[in-house]
Amino acid sequence: MASADDPTAQPGSARAPTLRLRPVRLGDEAAFRAGQAAMAAEGFTFGLGLEPELPWRDYVQALQDHRAGINLPTGYVPATFLVAEVADQIVGRTSIRHKLNSHLARAGGHIGYGVLPQHRRHGYATEILRQSLVIACAIGVDQVLVTCDDDNVGSIAVIEQCGGRLESVIEIAPGAPLLRRYWFDFS
Repeated sequence: MASADDPTAQPGSARAPTLRLRPVRLGDEAAFRAGQAAMAAEGFTFGLGLEPELPWRDYVQALQDHRAGINLPTGYVPATFLVAEVADQIVGRTSIRHKLNSHLARAGGHIGYGVLPQHRRHGYATEILRQSLVIACAIGVDQVLVTCDDDNVGSIAVIEQCGGRLESVIEIAPGAPLLRRYWFDFS
């Protein structure tokens, strides 16, 4: 029988655990690095800017700095990076960019999110995006761009379920999947 602490319970059911977005903590290192490895196998970067040799404490500080717009690497914009947690387990992550540079305005968008492979098909991606949109609006982003590959049926469904309005489908690079660009308007 599923319990309120069962991470496999379906969202929306009486026993579904609550997903919450929160900052990365010092105690998250093992779970976060495991997520990094799992997503790397799919070609997705879970921990933006996390290198194997980077001390964990330095990484957590860098995420705090990036949120405040301090010590940003070239090409980065201020961003709020949060993990998605269900029943004390990291199930995914989101990066909410406070503004766009030319690259993000074309291809990356304001929000990039992902769910770890073992936690997919539980509605977590939809909830991560929904909460990320609330945060983006709270930090003053009136129009939010979210993108996904044209062949990513799951992401298309999540974005459209959250109310994304398809603006265009564009080619980013020859041979790469087309990119779908969706807008959310809060103005």
